Amino acid sequence: MTLAEKINDQIRDITDFPKPGIIFKDITPVLSHPKLVTEIVDWFVEKAKTDGIDVIVGVESRGFLFGMMIAEKLGVPFVPVRKEGKLPYETIKYSYDLEYGSATMEIHKDAIKKGQKVMIHDDLLATGGTALAAAKLVNELGGKVGNFTFLIELGFLEGKKKLAKENEAVYSIVTY
Repeated sequence: MTLAEKINDQIRDITDFPKPGIIFKDITPVLSHPKLVTEIVDWFVEKAKTDGIDVIVGVESRGFLFGMMIAEKLGVPFVPVRKEGKLPYETIKYSYDLEYGSATMEIHKDAIKKGQKVMIHDDLLATGGTALAAAKLVNELGGKVGNFTFLIELGFLEGKKKLAKENEAVYSIVTY
């Protein structure tokens, strides 16, 4: 059984969450299987090694789950990107449009050193807007996005195409 098949067997579809018409891909059952979690982390670690990554950026909040484990296994820093107002120190921010409204993401202004190569990690790639916002923050601090990594990709929303314009390396394990 492939890694994607093992993950897919654990993901739950939750209908009408967080709002009517949405089918939410719930990854929490994956977290109940330590051996599977290790396989997932190892898969992402290989992508980081291949692309020469110096820092892991995890996007709030499910990007923290695997992002911190990837960073720990590589022995590199982990940096959180969070929604506006959630980080305690001085930040830079980037606002972007969503399907209904807008959002603002922040990163500590001293989180990335100039020239560092960054993996931007999140659990799910949909339209790519949030990952692109994280990339803008990394670039503003002088870092370089080395790759984007996701546990799940919703291929029909074409977020990968949007990210590929910014960076050649976009990886996901499971695609729907």
